[in-house]
Amino acid sequence: MGANAQTTVPKFVAANTLPASSLNITAGTGIPVFANTTTRDAAFGGSNKALAQGQTCYLESTNVVQYYNGSAWATVGPAAAGALTFIKSQVIGSGVQTVTVTNAFSTDYNDYRIVVSNTTLSGGGILYMAINGSTGSTYASSGYSMSYTSATITGDYTGTVSTGFGLAGTLGTSSSTCTIDIFSPFLATTTQTVSRYASNTIQSVWGGYDSNTSSSTNFTLDINSTFTYTGGTIYVYGYAKA
Repeated sequence: MGANAQTTVPKFVAANTLPASSLNITAGTGIPVFANTTTRDAAFGGSNKALAQGQTCYLESTNVVQYYNGSAWATVGPAAAGALTFIKSQVIGSGVQTVTVTNAFSTDYNDYRIVVSNTTLSGGGILYMAINGSTGSTYASSGYSMSYTSATITGDYTGTVSTGFGLAGTLGTSSSTCTIDIFSPFLATTTQTVSRYASNTIQSVWGGYDSNTSSSTNFTLDINSTFTYTGGTIYVYGYAKA
């Protein structure tokens, strides 16, 4: 949290003393500054200050200025049409089977790009991603893999499962990278994914959907059976809405 970040928006009452500390917040920032959308929403609600059309703020998590249009927060800048904005990153660790990334999805973006960079997988199987708003056998996905030494295409599918979206199959054991585009995970609607995986031995392309329409904020990457990840980083980006 930066030096100017705040967690409340002062509400002044007639006949009460106006302290210098409250004035210094406005003098130091011009508009309210918050660490992320969670602290923004908490500050503009409850007993602090009612959310109203025209109010503005700055978010440190995405380095954007936002305004409230009467029904939702909208971004002023600097995001441009089609631009990707960095949201967060998470180091994977060593010898882990699952990795959960929290607070990845929010009202700030509809669609996201997730990059799993430079991790080593222990063996084969299918790489899955589950979102926390979805439970039960509502995921379905399919894809294909091809080695760098043969023109043979290997197809695979998951059926309808509770494990998550299939992201890649016939995984290699060398350094691997996977990019995932996920569409509408925070919105109360069907969610889809398109992913591309590559290692030093194979490449894989998959697509999938989740029919559960609950809103999700977190996701978990999981390698089925006993396979594990070692090293690497997960990066999350949001596609600008406008």
